[in-house]
Amino acid sequence: MKPFSTVLSDKRSTLADEFEGNAQRVALSQRVLAQSSTTGVDSRRVMNTAGNNRVNIHQRLQEAAELRVEDDLVRHRRMLTQRKDARVLSDGQRLINFSSNDYLGLAQHPAMISAMQVAAQNCGVGAGASHVVCGHHAEHSALERALAEWLGYPRALLFGSGYLANLAVAQALLRSGDVFLQDKLNHASLIDSTRLSQAQLVRYPHADVAAARRQAQAHAGALLIATDGVFSMDGDIAPLAELAALAREQEGLLYVDEAHAIGVIGPEGRGSAAAAGLSPEEVPLLLVTLGKALGSYGAVLVGAEGIIEHIAQTARPYIYTTALPPALAVAALAAVKLARQDQWRRNKLAALIARFRLGARERGLQLLASETPIQPLPIGDNTLAMQAARDLEARGFLVAAIRPPSVPEARLRITLTVAHENQDVDALLDALEPLAAILAHRPMGGEAVSEPDGVAC
Repeated sequence: MKPFSTVLSDKRSTLADEFEGNAQRVALSQRVLAQSSTTGVDSRRVMNTAGNNRVNIHQRLQEAAELRVEDDLVRHRRMLTQRKDARVLSDGQRLINFSSNDYLGLAQHPAMISAMQVAAQNCGVGAGASHVVCGHHAEHSALERALAEWLGYPRALLFGSGYLANLAVAQALLRSGDVFLQDKLNHASLIDSTRLSQAQLVRYPHADVAAARRQAQAHAGALLIATDGVFSMDGDIAPLAELAALAREQEGLLYVDEAHAIGVIGPEGRGSAAAAGLSPEEVPLLLVTLGKALGSYGAVLVGAEGIIEHIAQTARPYIYTTALPPALAVAALAAVKLARQDQWRRNKLAALIARFRLGARERGLQLLASETPIQPLPIGDNTLAMQAARDLEARGFLVAAIRPPSVPEARLRITLTVAHENQDVDALLDALEPLAAILAHRPMGGEAVSEPDGVAC
């Protein structure tokens, strides 16, 4: 297998041409759906016994699979067989993991493990039913109360995942004719939630509040403004104070997804809204996920009493699904206590982030602007990004290569956690250094040629 320094010399003469074709590469789904024969007849359509043209699903899937291979967009699941702090064993190889969202290093904390074991002994594994039937346990209520108190909101509502919670918000609060105004780099679940609500999705350029204002003014109907607090693929922080002012001005409601902010930024780790000094009145609804910095699983909506009650009464993703296992709620409650009291974890993260960014600058690596544990290194070309990730893996580092359609252009998504030490960061920087010369020759476009259909976790 060639290292990425060799791949560069092989590709440099054609790299500019490849970038000119980037729109076709990243619009995979559109290409599959639009593909037709020279006669204008969809090649996947066949005549069925009733004489109707019908799309052949098997052929559609085959064409999609071929395009994924052609565009170097095939996703592969990695299987971990061991995990200890920042070290993992994957396919027999020991790696230092720089891809995890376990920012505070809590996922393997003894207090969380013990709490979950004791709870499982007391109340079993599964919840037994949905929250509205008989699946709501005392452990669930305890976690909801703790999160509401920590974040300073009247009430909280527990969900099985952040994806479900985002679906629930839009479906419960919006209807046809309403407007769901979103940052273009919001998580995919926020994009999908609009489809469930039947509201109109309007997306503004990333972090561009002036554009958001113009779009809000141009559309009638109830207005819900949603943004990630910390953007999962870029690592930057949303302009929440300006968005809160816009929501007041336009009589809308601001909803902030704190998935990558909770536990990491703000006083006591309360997230981006608290870091911006915003009150519950200014941000009436927050999403807190439990599976990232809090090291557990699930998600909680916190907000005004009336909003949370309406979601609990009407949201299909809340009503029609089994409740989170109560033992997981107990583990998450232990994580909340640790996140609140262990300021040293946030201090260590800040020091590691500063060290990594300084080292990258000294080595000529141009990271995206981010002061959070998410440190993206833009690559641009899918093949080069995948080769860089493979080369880093050969040197003992697990770093995710993120490609379209999850992001506009391919990148390495490097994440730092409390489990890392200074020597881990320095070793990764040394392994990344050859990329600086490679990326210096990379064609640099301006605006991305296509936008993602919501970014990944």
